[in-house]
Amino acid sequence: MRKTTTFNWGRLLGGCLVIFSLVLFFNPTAAQTTWVVAGSFQSELPVSATCGNWNNTCLETTMEDTNGDGVFRLEGENLPPAVYEYKIVESGNWDNAYPADNIPFSAGENPVRWYFQPGPNNVADNANQCIATAVGNFQSQLGGADWAPDNLRSMLWQENPGGDWYAFTATLPAGSWEYKVARDEVWTESYPDNNVAFSLGSETAVTFRYNCATNEVQHSTGGLEPGDADLVRSSLRTDLANELFYFVLPDRFEDGDPGNNTGGDFSGGPLDHGYLPTDKGYYHGGDLAGLQSKLDYLENLGVTAIWMTPQFTNRPVQGDGTIAGSSAGYHGYWQIDYTQIDPHFGDNDAMQAFIADAQGRGMKVFFDIVINHTGDIVTYDEGIFTYRNKTDFPYRDANGTIFDDRDYAGGDTFPPLDPAVSFPYTPTFAEPADANAKNPAWLNNPIYYHNRGNSTFSGESSLYGDFFGLDDLFTEHPDVVDGMIQIHKDMITEFGIDGFRVDTVKHVNDELWQAFVPEIQAHAAAQGKDDFFIFGEVFSGDPAYTSRFTTELPFPSLLDFGFDGAASNFAARSQPTDQMRDFFDGDDYYTDADSNAYALVKFIGNHDIGRFGYVIDSSNPGAADAERVARFELGVALSYFSRGIPLLYYGDEQGFTGDGGDKDARQDMMPSQVPSYNDDDLIGTNATTADANFDQTHTLYQTFSDLSQIRDAHQALRQGVQIHRYSESGAGIYAFSRIDPVERVEYLVVFNNSESAGTAEF
Repeated sequence: MRKTTTFNWGRLLGGCLVIFSLVLFFNPTAAQTTWVVAGSFQSELPVSATCGNWNNTCLETTMEDTNGDGVFRLEGENLPPAVYEYKIVESGNWDNAYPADNIPFSAGENPVRWYFQPGPNNVADNANQCIATAVGNFQSQLGGADWAPDNLRSMLWQENPGGDWYAFTATLPAGSWEYKVARDEVWTESYPDNNVAFSLGSETAVTFRYNCATNEVQHSTGGLEPGDADLVRSSLRTDLANELFYFVLPDRFEDGDPGNNTGGDFSGGPLDHGYLPTDKGYYHGGDLAGLQSKLDYLENLGVTAIWMTPQFTNRPVQGDGTIAGSSAGYHGYWQIDYTQIDPHFGDNDAMQAFIADAQGRGMKVFFDIVINHTGDIVTYDEGIFTYRNKTDFPYRDANGTIFDDRDYAGGDTFPPLDPAVSFPYTPTFAEPADANAKNPAWLNNPIYYHNRGNSTFSGESSLYGDFFGLDDLFTEHPDVVDGMIQIHKDMITEFGIDGFRVDTVKHVNDELWQAFVPEIQAHAAAQGKDDFFIFGEVFSGDPAYTSRFTTELPFPSLLDFGFDGAASNFAARSQPTDQMRDFFDGDDYYTDADSNAYALVKFIGNHDIGRFGYVIDSSNPGAADAERVARFELGVALSYFSRGIPLLYYGDEQGFTGDGGDKDARQDMMPSQVPSYNDDDLIGTNATTADANFDQTHTLYQTFSDLSQIRDAHQALRQGVQIHRYSESGAGIYAFSRIDPVERVEYLVVFNNSESAGTAEF
């Protein structure tokens, strides 16, 4: 296919080959993002002692892309021998930090070098990884000089955490090519001894691999040859690829029943019932009746699947007993009763009514579930909560004999436990009533929790530690596995839901998921839900890591955190469009016998990391509203028309922005009483969050509705094979095709994230 076109506003072209050309064209100024290495080492650097540790505005630890190769780099001073931690952070913005968990490293005799590649959000350092570059006569095709070890466009990144294999994929034109792998950005050490030669007959994706332990070098070719019979071969597609998800916190949506705002507690205060609509950390009054009353609004937007935050009973308030030092369970992730809907949102009958109404309109309903932890009920006699590791504080059976729980995970037996002797901390309850606070009753037994203290989100504590103080379930114990499976089978039986979104997946041991997912799918099928869909939250944008949950483990799908990072850089920051090509190149990691990347649930912004509107504003300070609208439309169109299942975060269609992540990204759709919400400058409107924001004439609402109608009308835009067509080393045009073997039509989808019209030839 070869075509030269100047792209302006979207248009539909007809002919023997139908081409859909959608371009969102505007005049932004490309934003430059500054990246900082922040960590526990910063105060040890002589030149940066004034910065202090974990300072994400420190000039002395700011990374630089000095040669424009797209990889930011920092070389530090010699550090005192010790173990430190770090992550890569956008300057001044903790909501844009990579990876999700801190990276530990040991300082030695040599200076530490850090590397970061925005888009795929690859992170590396020479203390933990080999630094290797595929060097050859192909590098100028990517940009920069050939045979240049410091041209990091062809840097190889670690395939799996702690693994020896490193890889890099590039799309190269036809020709004869040579390469070898160089270490540490210089020619001092390179492999193999002689150049490796290969030839390509047409444009082809080439993957270069290097084993740091054995110095083995490999390359493999993929891509499409003319006449390739596999071009549009039938491939695995879930019917969920047809859906448009809407993610909503019911507490922040619409108050349909003011009588339940205090959760049935009519005598207590905010610290008892949690209702305080002027504070962003407490219940605001939204409920299931309110959500049901707005189903017309969602239907007109094009929504076909609703994922809501957990709705079962939470501990209303947790904290230190003060308003400022506490917050409420409005978000639903502190569950203590897995059988009853939280009275702040209604009751089980209200949930049944909502689901019946939604499903009657052809909408699917998804519950958000948490297996990793419950609400914070258990405390410790010791009165401290620092994590205690398994080496120094092993588990003991009821007789005091040391054992390793890993020897029993996935099995049917487990040593008998005694709260007084078996755990690193002695579990107890602060109040007598707490001993029976949870339902089902087995959840009240303290032996079913890890009891090791608070997670540091690194090493073993990521699995065994309390998630921000919440009671971490002993998911290696067969009683816990069986109990959680039964709880969620009962949810399916009672409510007839269509699927689960699973929270904090990576903080639970593999053996539980190997039992849980197949059991749940089989039970759902027995209830007539053959297409029951489960997607997990694995907070990482690295496909080499996240894909193991759908290939080695039985998850059908995950939330696509990598898409969030790549799409935000593309649409909000006008980063090089090659980054989108490189991001989708990672899709092969997800391909196995029963799943692939087309089942991933894509999003741009959410309740934890912050809204896409916030990213737009923080990346383009002072931008005109027309530019803000155009960037928003660009990002959402990319989500709607690329491979995978699109998800819209509630309020995006009304131009919500916010001040960051977590509570700052959970505004009210109903009139808000929160001052920090009501001073937000919403995109595409003069309204504020002090108003009711269900405006179906809002420009973003109308655009998103139009995009969903286009997507619904053309199967290839939902399920078609995605084939890369064009990208650039700077801001500009990005193009791919979607091809469906049934329709036998190729749809050309083209975007422009630059400040002017562009011309592309391909």
